[in-house]
Amino acid sequence: QVQLVESGGGLVQPGGSLRLSCAASGSIFRINDMGWYRHAAGKQRELVATITSGGSTNYDGSVKGRFAISRDNAKNTVYLQMNTLKPEDTAVYYCNAAGWNGITWRVYWGQGTQVSVSS
Repeated sequence: QVQLVESGGGLVQPGGSLRLSCAASGSIFRINDMGWYRHAAGKQRELVATITSGGSTNYDGSVKGRFAISRDNAKNTVYLQMNTLKPEDTAVYYCNAAGWNGITWRVYWGQGTQVSVSS
């Protein structure tokens, strides 16, 4: 079994910061790309940021310059530092990871963590 567990969500005022973490555990022997997605009420799920195993990053235009994705390969953990948060960043944030479980490559998803930006 492979689990991705997110943490770090919460309620923050506009202009504030949060740091999300997502740790992969279980029978996952190698991880390639990792990423963060978000799903706001009434909208489709959208990509926020991705990072390769080598550290190359990609961001949606709406978060570029405000969010930073990083990872610790030794801990199978991906982070999302979110600064200058806006009300439109309010959503459930999900992490994912493309991992090798010894048999096949699969994309695994976390359970989601709520981020709310409001005054």
